[in-house]
Amino acid sequence: MKPHYAKDLRELSDKELANLYDESKENFMRLSIQNSLKQLNDTASLKIVKKDIARILTIMKERNLSI
Repeated sequence: MKPHYAKDLRELSDKELANLYDESKENFMRLSIQNSLKQLNDTASLKIVKKDIARILTIMKERNLSI
């Protein structure tokens, strides 16, 4: 799983960012459940998705504050 870079995320519209956020949250929940059931082979993907969610939220907040 490859991370989303902030430069690429800033090019997305607000609607696309919101959709990506929803997808990432669902993906994170699915991965965390798999991890708790010991079915997840690549545990680093949890960290990547978590950081992607943080990047998306940061960009959304920047746009709301007009920074």
